[in-house]
Amino acid sequence: MLKERVLSAIVMVILAVIALFWLSPLAFTIGLSAIIVLGMWEWAQFAGFKRPIARAIVAFVVTCLLIFPIIAGTSYIQATRFLTDETTPLLFIGGFWWLIAFALVISYPKSAEIWAKSVAAKFIFGFCTLIPFLIGTLALRFYQYNLDEHQGTYLLLYVFLLVWGADSGAYFAGRAFGKHKLAPKVSPGKSWEGAIGGVMTSAIIAVIFLNLTPENVFGRELNTSAFIVLSVITVAVSILGDLSESMFKRQAGIKDSSNLIPGHGGILDRIDSLTAAVPVFAIGFFFFL
Repeated sequence: MLKERVLSAIVMVILAVIALFWLSPLAFTIGLSAIIVLGMWEWAQFAGFKRPIARAIVAFVVTCLLIFPIIAGTSYIQATRFLTDETTPLLFIGGFWWLIAFALVISYPKSAEIWAKSVAAKFIFGFCTLIPFLIGTLALRFYQYNLDEHQGTYLLLYVFLLVWGADSGAYFAGRAFGKHKLAPKVSPGKSWEGAIGGVMTSAIIAVIFLNLTPENVFGRELNTSAFIVLSVITVAVSILGDLSESMFKRQAGIKDSSNLIPGHGGILDRIDSLTAAVPVFAIGFFFFL
């Protein structure tokens, strides 16, 4: 199991590096859209679609819904204009969704009385989770692409590093000091001590990053305090992303979103924290810093 997990991780890292550094805007958009389709294919289980044919239909519908905007917006994609009058509201919808998700998580299982029997509500939740993530990832990756092809790569990698580093900090803090459960009815393994450790780790990562990199590493000077605050908020929301997926899996009675990734579970199991972190960081970076 460990060997399988390590090999899968190595393959995922290699694919991620190739995608981030060498794929063109259109190829990257198509590849990321494929991940979104697989994510919705997994999400169909949360909505009660357990049979393969039903989930395949969901994936087909999502594929069609994504293909049409990509074809129609190819010129925008090639020009790396991902934040438009049409996509920006969707990004903010993602930010608003995580406020709703917070309320659902802290009140679970009582909150399930509202949405558990509604297929439409669950698919709306999936849309609000994955589509803003798609838009935010593209906007960050291709930030100032025409000036520097890899400017956005560093920006997106920072968000990944922030979330992964905080996740590691939360794990070790939780193992060492964890006594008070964070959300026992959703994810019994997480503790307040672990969450605090993760948030503190994110602040440390932000400070170290700002001190070791040029002031204009992201193409413009940033207010140090505001950037650190945004980094901490991003990590706090990433924890919510993890908890919300755990809530939906618990309600659906499943352990992993799928077995697509040997040793790791499914797509959603790997990107649950990022689906929350990326749109929130993108909103803060593009509109408030």
